[in-house]
Amino acid sequence: MEHRKLVLPEFLNDQGYLFGGNLLKWVDESAYITASLEFPGNRLVTVSLSEVNFKNPIHPGELLCFDVQRVRKGTTSVTYSIDVIGEKLAGTRSPLFVTKITFVNVADDGQPTPIKTS
Repeated sequence: MEHRKLVLPEFLNDQGYLFGGNLLKWVDESAYITASLEFPGNRLVTVSLSEVNFKNPIHPGELLCFDVQRVRKGTTSVTYSIDVIGEKLAGTRSPLFVTKITFVNVADDGQPTPIKTS
């Protein structure tokens, strides 16, 4: 599933590039939206991100595409791979940022519980 976000001035750090915390927030949000649409009725919480390496500066005005693909579904957890691609200014379809994110379904007491599928 694809999601998009425009890098506006309020998302920049003091060097004029996208603040990494905003990128991580958008990664979490786009993956959560995908997971909640694929597995409605579950209480999914973020438990981990794989490597977080900021290798490319992201400029203001960039249109980011978050390509979210499921790579694993376990009994209580689901993992997605996320490629962040710059669609406007980057000049390449190569990802600007790549990570994996894992969610766990939890019960009312916060303990892992099997993911319900429709």
